[in-house]
Amino acid sequence: MDFELQSSRPIWQQLTEQLSRRIVTGVYEPGSKFPTVRELAAEAGVNPNTMQRALAQLESMGLVNTNRTAGRTVTEDVEVLDAMREEFAKELRERYFSDMKELGFTRVQAAELIAADKEERE
Repeated sequence: MDFELQSSRPIWQQLTEQLSRRIVTGVYEPGSKFPTVRELAAEAGVNPNTMQRALAQLESMGLVNTNRTAGRTVTEDVEVLDAMREEFAKELRERYFSDMKELGFTRVQAAELIAADKEERE
């Protein structure tokens, strides 16, 4: 899975977001060993110090745990994972409503479109 990095925002923040998404979607399973800084830096094509900063942020968020002898592992704390998943969902929802507003839809109209799509799929 490739990293998608843009120059418009700090690279470490983009790495943090993309690694967080990988964790909550199960790419890195709860309790599993997390790749090393050097492995991830090579994959992303960034300096290891930049990747270290992203991993430090993941640790402060509670998504990874560091054990000096075993390296990093993905958290098994379901509450932390669920909270991060909800945060991603909230961001997507707000982006949807913002995009729909640009198209001239109200929040109610945009919500009705989602409801109509749900009914069509059932």
